[in-house]
Amino acid sequence: MSRAEQRAEARRAVRATFMGTTIEWYDFYLYAACAALIFGPQFFPSDSSTASQLGAFASFALGFIARPLGGILAGHFGDRVGRKKMLILSLTVMGIVSTFIGLLPSYEQIGVAAPVLLVVLRLVQGLAVGAEWGGAVTMAVEHAPANRKALYGAAPMMGLPAGLLLSSLVLIVLGALTGPAFIEWGWRIAFLFSVLLVVLSIWYRRRLTESPIFEASVANEPKALPLMEVLRGYKAPLGFTIIIAAVPPVLAYLVLTWALSYGTTSLGYDRNHLLWIGILCCVIQLIMMPYLATVVDRTNPRILAGVGAVLMSITAIMFFPLFETGNLLLAGMATVAAHASTTFAFAAIPPILTQAFPSRMRYTGVSMAYQFGSILGGGFAPMIATTLFAATGQTWPIGLYVVTASVLMLLSIAGLGLYYRAQSAAGRDTAAEERQEMVSVQ
Repeated sequence: MSRAEQRAEARRAVRATFMGTTIEWYDFYLYAACAALIFGPQFFPSDSSTASQLGAFASFALGFIARPLGGILAGHFGDRVGRKKMLILSLTVMGIVSTFIGLLPSYEQIGVAAPVLLVVLRLVQGLAVGAEWGGAVTMAVEHAPANRKALYGAAPMMGLPAGLLLSSLVLIVLGALTGPAFIEWGWRIAFLFSVLLVVLSIWYRRRLTESPIFEASVANEPKALPLMEVLRGYKAPLGFTIIIAAVPPVLAYLVLTWALSYGTTSLGYDRNHLLWIGILCCVIQLIMMPYLATVVDRTNPRILAGVGAVLMSITAIMFFPLFETGNLLLAGMATVAAHASTTFAFAAIPPILTQAFPSRMRYTGVSMAYQFGSILGGGFAPMIATTLFAATGQTWPIGLYVVTASVLMLLSIAGLGLYYRAQSAAGRDTAAEERQEMVSVQ
């Protein structure tokens, strides 16, 4: 393949991974918003509104629990038979699940079977998202030029705010079109709409070629099971990267998911106003992400991740007092600042994770790190926040929760740096191996 063809294929990989992750996260965030606004009374009715909301957020958290399993399964086959096949499969599963959620009867119609089926569908949705992210980042980075790994890796990461942006816009439009019926059935259209997006993205992904680094790796090293290799030889980087990947979603889900429920039910904010603030956060993140990724390509990604951890601590402390003023402008400024702080870390996560694992196990290692991190971070953040607030009646413990998580992230960043120094001194530098792979196929 000529250099011009390689560049064209790399750009196609960027578009394909961005489209796919956008759709996957559209469905995932759509569930998050519906868990905050709709699923409590529809599927988990209770005399206690807190219990009802906890039931909805518990189903939301279960999707995170399934994500590592999806990442492990897809990583195993993606590291042995190809990244492309697993990415097409993950989108297909997500499309099927979204259709079923959109058609699922409520508790009033079929009783306890409704929440049971919703939980099952949420678990399968978690499997699909778990299969998607690690493969998309791996595919984008492995197609990238050696000096553009972070920039290309940012494409699937940008699917997160793009998916949230799209889901928020769809909910606002459907709310306006269906009026009071939105709570009853209008929200279902949003899930059914994703089927069209899935079909389009699958068509585009089928045109993509397999990762050149994967093909070279399979030709040279078709050996051990990727999962066992990661667990045997890469426990330290796996542990550090899990924590690094866990912390940014904590603040992101708190300000855009938990605060959506808290703001509308306890503080009197209008639902659409908060959704528009979320949309603004996504637009800003989509602008910031590629710029910060180019900064990462010129420096050490762990530095930017550390900056992000510090900024998340500061903005988390500021967020709750400003949000609770009842002033929409101050609430919007606090939300934008807190969410923007996570972008510094999110831009650095793809290169940090892909450098931690060589290509023969990269899909598996990256998926495990990110998805287990998602459980520790974003998966339980809304439930922890709801529990802390119910127990204390205050939001400052939630801010302290974010600060503590950010400190753990800083310690893990430092620990990963020390690990690389020790490996380099012993002649085993995973990051150097990853860089050499990039150069050798270009």
